[in-house]
Amino acid sequence: MDLLSIVIPCLNEEKNIFSICKEISKVIKGNVELSNLNFELIFIDDGSDDKTLEIIKKLSKDCEEIKFISFSRNFGKEAAIYAGLKNSSGDFIILMDADLQDPPVLLPQMYSFIKSGLYDCVATRRTSRKGEPVIRSFFTESFYKIINVISKTKIVNGARDFRIMTRQMVNSILEVSEYNRFSKGIFSWVGFKTKWLEYENIERQQGQTNWSFWKLSIYALDGIISFSTAPLYLSTITGIIFSLLAVISMIIIIIRTLIFGDAVSGWSSTISVILLLGGIQLFSIGILGQYLSKTYLETKNRPIYICKETNIR
Repeated sequence: MDLLSIVIPCLNEEKNIFSICKEISKVIKGNVELSNLNFELIFIDDGSDDKTLEIIKKLSKDCEEIKFISFSRNFGKEAAIYAGLKNSSGDFIILMDADLQDPPVLLPQMYSFIKSGLYDCVATRRTSRKGEPVIRSFFTESFYKIINVISKTKIVNGARDFRIMTRQMVNSILEVSEYNRFSKGIFSWVGFKTKWLEYENIERQQGQTNWSFWKLSIYALDGIISFSTAPLYLSTITGIIFSLLAVISMIIIIIRTLIFGDAVSGWSSTISVILLLGGIQLFSIGILGQYLSKTYLETKNRPIYICKETNIR
């Protein structure tokens, strides 16, 4: 029989652990094909400071299929995803969130598609962002448009981490062992044939999201830097354009002086131009600094995560 590994990253999800286990169990028992399979649920506690780990431990004592890995601190969701995939043993691996925004009811359909042998991955995408703040939805949509223009690695708009993958695909993902991880990009970069399932957005049932607007902005920036060098070209092109404008401006000043005897005046406009050019220079240096910082972190060769406690043997 196939072994299915269900990887669930968690950060302060004490209100949802029982619910996600109950829903997964309900779906499995209610489907003939899934009920005949072997399962393991791998919870990754990403340094929670509530009772998340305590609840997971309690559940694992009553059910040997429930396993956990607890980090020594918060390393981020990307590290949690990597740890879960690395410690999974299944023939097929399912990745999903603990907040029930990834509907377990799709699991039978996802398994059916991947078991057909036609696909290496069955992934999900949201067709709407109902319940999200308008400004957040706007910037999210803008991110997908921008990254798909400037990057060769295409990321499907509304793509979720919720997916089922073959062991071969997961092994390929684990070979991408970079420290600065952007899983949505990595899933696309490794290739393999993917089937997309669409569903309406489901709001978090309990608890508060850990993704603030600022954290999402940093995450988006990491994604752009990880899968595109376009920002470096942007700063170069901007420098060339303003150099040409400066030359044109000097020619105009010389002509006006020779013909009209009128040297260009206006301190306010001069200061404005200086500030503009200074801002562009700092912006370009900032872009370069982001790429250098990522390279710096990679060369340190630090572990992606540190495991403090686990029941996986």
